[in-house]
Amino acid sequence: MPELVFFSGTMDCGKSTLALQIGHNRSARGLQGVIFTRDDRAGEGKLSSRLGLVTEAVEADEGMDLYAHLVDRISRGGRADYVIVDEAQFLAPVQIDQLARIVDDLDLDVFAFGITTDFRTKLFPGSQRLIELADRVETLQVEALCWCGARATHNARTVGGEMVVEGAQVVVGDVNQQAGEVGYEVLCRRHHQRRTTSASARAGALSPDVLPVSSA
Repeated sequence: MPELVFFSGTMDCGKSTLALQIGHNRSARGLQGVIFTRDDRAGEGKLSSRLGLVTEAVEADEGMDLYAHLVDRISRGGRADYVIVDEAQFLAPVQIDQLARIVDDLDLDVFAFGITTDFRTKLFPGSQRLIELADRVETLQVEALCWCGARATHNARTVGGEMVVEGAQVVVGDVNQQAGEVGYEVLCRRHHQRRTTSASARAGALSPDVLPVSSA
């Protein structure tokens, strides 16, 4: 039976890489998929991973009806055997409903990939709706690591290496930001709550009772 599957995790856990791998495996078997993405780091209409892999995708703009897009494609003689959605956390809840309808009405598997919570540890509306509707929610098994060596569980937004906890929920940035630019970093819960980024730790802001976790 077709399923709506939500692959979730923090940044740096390989979501986009897995999305590309799933697409590659199916295309190698002669299947054709439709890939949606939203606000990818590589630019509009791209799905990219931090490993440097990039493929073309359909930009799922705000207000776009994903179900109608698939129906129009098929009615024009196009083919769609499955659907991949990257950066699904940025979709509106109504667009997640449309993904569920693609599964139920068009009998297509939909594989959605996204971050569960934002830099304030609040659920993204798109991720919340996916948790509510998905047939399966899969946590990515590649563990992202905090600067201290512990498992990273939270996404932090930084400006100039300093963690910020206010601002719009969606601001596009990357882990390799330049000085003064908006960037993101994954942290363990302890260091997210203490707002201790790798930059502030290197600058000596780390208190004596917070020591890096041994890698042994």
